[in-house]
Amino acid sequence: MGVGLYRPPDSTCSTSHARPLFTASSASGPAPSKTSTAKAVSSTLLGVSFAVLTLFGCGMWFVLKSTLTSGRSQTLERRADRLSDLLSGTQGLSAEQRVRNENQALRDEIDRSSMFEEIVGSSAPLQRVLDQVARVAGADTTVLILGETGTGKELVARAIHKRSKRANRAFIRVNCAAIPASLTASELFGHEKGAFTGAVQRRIGRFEAAEGGTIFLDEVGELPPETQVSLLRVLQEREFERIGSNRAIPVDVRVLAASNRDLGSAVAQGRFREDLYYRLNVFPIVVPALRERAEDIRLLVEYLVRRYAQLAGKRIKQIEGRTLELLSAYDWPGNVRELQNVIERSVILTDGDVFSIDEAWLKRNADAKDGGVGDWEKEKIEAALAATKGRISGPHGAATMLGIPRQTLESRIRALRINKHQFKSF
Repeated sequence: MGVGLYRPPDSTCSTSHARPLFTASSASGPAPSKTSTAKAVSSTLLGVSFAVLTLFGCGMWFVLKSTLTSGRSQTLERRADRLSDLLSGTQGLSAEQRVRNENQALRDEIDRSSMFEEIVGSSAPLQRVLDQVARVAGADTTVLILGETGTGKELVARAIHKRSKRANRAFIRVNCAAIPASLTASELFGHEKGAFTGAVQRRIGRFEAAEGGTIFLDEVGELPPETQVSLLRVLQEREFERIGSNRAIPVDVRVLAASNRDLGSAVAQGRFREDLYYRLNVFPIVVPALRERAEDIRLLVEYLVRRYAQLAGKRIKQIEGRTLELLSAYDWPGNVRELQNVIERSVILTDGDVFSIDEAWLKRNADAKDGGVGDWEKEKIEAALAATKGRISGPHGAATMLGIPRQTLESRIRALRINKHQFKSF
């Protein structure tokens, strides 16, 4: 990875640190003009798989990352062309804002490099998900991605975006659960100067930043009721208003949403708008829990060990057989995210070239689950099945009563060895 700042020679900027910090081999020779700066950077990126171009003062920051797919070069050329227009003064403030928005999204994409550069696995449940991704990616349909925490819902969203016709535009991720309720509307739709105390300048929201691209609303079930109304308007009318303004702003954005909650149950309890639920649930995709695709654990372990060993500068040549048995037998309530944490910790503690884990880590988790928690959970599920006469799905099913997705309930029924058929005669 290389990072650098270049200041065009005809610039009047006097920033003390505006000098080359990183020089690409193809960047030798006379310095380019402002107009050609972006294209010059672009030409050095044609053999590089990923880049971020960001205006910074009178110079240009560029970050190169060579670990993703090589199909980014055409996208970078297009973004560089827009930067070239911007630097020559032909696009104006709106173009500058768009470039800044897209580059912010790119910086976020680097920061959010998760455990995969791609989805890993070959199990039938995962292949069904990938088939759905391939089918819906080319359409502009709203997608609702459901699944337990840690299953990789954001990875699915990114896969849809990368295979869509919007792939060369911004992918904006919003964690709805992490935003205070009082700030959610401002974060999503922006605000005008003076709209409320502390609004000292106009601020564009995430929807405006995602113009032409994709916005991913993670944990959409956590949106406050008043923001649900505004989101419904965006989905229905393709427009919104900034806080403090009465001017409708048209928006061209594809919406992907995700939740680890049963939104159908939330609708039944009055915590989520029914009309918004149906607007989001056009094409649902359910990401399986790791225990439901246990045959993928070995592939995941091999991938993660290789990844974290490389990051730690270690050479791990093989994985202990007993370790693979332990990892495959564990229930993984935290799914892939929990597996990632266990692997990363173990790689750090591995001294030789054979990877192994401390069996006590998994045993403590298993003991905690068996020490009364499992019995309590089993009793609760059995009580719900008895009350619904064995019905699992639907508005009057046990899943709705318990407030969890149907797939999660069925998985727990199998794990706890509950005979659901015995309740149908009640």
